[in-house]
Amino acid sequence: MTLSEENRKYIVNHRLQKAHETLAEAKGTINMGFWRVAANRLYYACYYAVTALLIKNGYTVRTHNGVFTILGKHFVLEGIVSKEQNRLYGKLFELRQKGDYDDWITIEAEDVISRLEPAQNFITEIENLINKDVT
Repeated sequence: MTLSEENRKYIVNHRLQKAHETLAEAKGTINMGFWRVAANRLYYACYYAVTALLIKNGYTVRTHNGVFTILGKHFVLEGIVSKEQNRLYGKLFELRQKGDYDDWITIEAEDVISRLEPAQNFITEIENLINKDVT
């Protein structure tokens, strides 16, 4: 997909806004004790931030696994995003997958609450990278 610089900036800003809104949704569902939904919202908040980073840098990805792969190849292996942050993103993806598709998995409070602050930090780090113009 070829985007004008103006369109690219608009989409990046829109994705970052979605990341922050979805993070707020995660916090709200945590407050209500809806752990499965909160896990989903935490993952998607991070996903929107990562896709903003990829779009900013000219990458077009069509799947969640593709987003994870491109993040790893072009940002983690290059030392731009830490391995720890990448592991968090992977764990959030796994938790979301289990919560959404595995009938026999129960998402517990600790599964989500322990990842809230790290997810917030992840989004901040990604947003800082976007604003720094990393590549």
